[in-house]
Amino acid sequence: MVIVFVIDNYLSQTDGTHISAHRFREELIRQGHTVRVLSIGVEGPDMFGLGEHYIPVITPAARQSHLRFARFDRETARRALEGADVVHTFFPWQLQRKTLELAREMGVPVTGAFHCPTEHITYNMGLKGCPPLAEFLYWLFRVRFYRKVENIHCPSAFTAAQLQKRGYTAKMHVISNGVSDVYRPAGEASGAREKSAGNGAIHVMMAGRLAPEKRQDLIIRAAGLSRHRERIRLHFTGQGACLKRYRRLSAALPNPPEFGFVSPERLLEMMQCCDIYIHASDVEAEGLACLEAFSCGAVPIISDSPKSAASQFALDARSIFRRGDCRDLRDKLDWWIEHPEERRLMGLRYARLGERYRIKHSAGSLLAMFAEAMGKG
Repeated sequence: MVIVFVIDNYLSQTDGTHISAHRFREELIRQGHTVRVLSIGVEGPDMFGLGEHYIPVITPAARQSHLRFARFDRETARRALEGADVVHTFFPWQLQRKTLELAREMGVPVTGAFHCPTEHITYNMGLKGCPPLAEFLYWLFRVRFYRKVENIHCPSAFTAAQLQKRGYTAKMHVISNGVSDVYRPAGEASGAREKSAGNGAIHVMMAGRLAPEKRQDLIIRAAGLSRHRERIRLHFTGQGACLKRYRRLSAALPNPPEFGFVSPERLLEMMQCCDIYIHASDVEAEGLACLEAFSCGAVPIISDSPKSAASQFALDARSIFRRGDCRDLRDKLDWWIEHPEERRLMGLRYARLGERYRIKHSAGSLLAMFAEAMGKG
């Protein structure tokens, strides 16, 4: 099968959507398929590079979160689609809309993915949830793009329900973004977890952009209120518009948090070594970083936000805290710190849960969706 991925900024790997695009491509190629990429600045075999589309006001704000929009080029897109079996789009932006029009002219079926809950946009506009604007954007995405595709990849049942609730009529395919096989517990040979417990430190982390909807501020506040604040080491593997604010907020902590992007190898090591992973986000289509962390054996504590799918991963109430409540988060964090044996046992259970979400399973489901779009399902 010849598949074309249409995604604005494929070279970025700073969020779950772009990371999953890389993983899906690698896995589909491993299974014998050809996957072309139409995106900004890509080069090499099966890569079709585009320039950046600059949008006044929007582009400067988006760049703070390492987001970029591609400028559609008809000739480049035509070359990418020539001889393709199916086109898969990741967003509803200009690049995807115009590629959809071209694909229809060329007779190539198109599928879509929904990775961008509109609250991501309203939060980053400084409007938090702003329900009226969020609902308008759901409507706009539907009428301008998603009503024109018959199959939509939803990373979670939660996301599918949100779209159906808002009148999206395409067939929803619930497919996890998928976790790589490398995300597994380090194993006894490394001694990583034993070393963490032995030196008295408790390593707590969250991966993701430092953006308003991710709510890393709750983790900083909870750590400051904890009975074990002297032992807690916070790790935030991301950058973004909230960095300066979070540095100021964490200034009074006994141990300054670690901020910043890390290499994939370092991220894996950190997830294998951390004791507790906190997923505080108010808005989430799935929560890939949380999935990766508990697949490595870290016990998660997850916000119960009604706008987030990540709470689906919690095995019991001890891994859930009330949205926006740093004191409830503090209480859950203290409990897990004070029960190391239960934390170890639950870490094993969470690692087993991660096996359900392996990328090979997700890629197989994605291929089934492609086959259905091609009329072979």
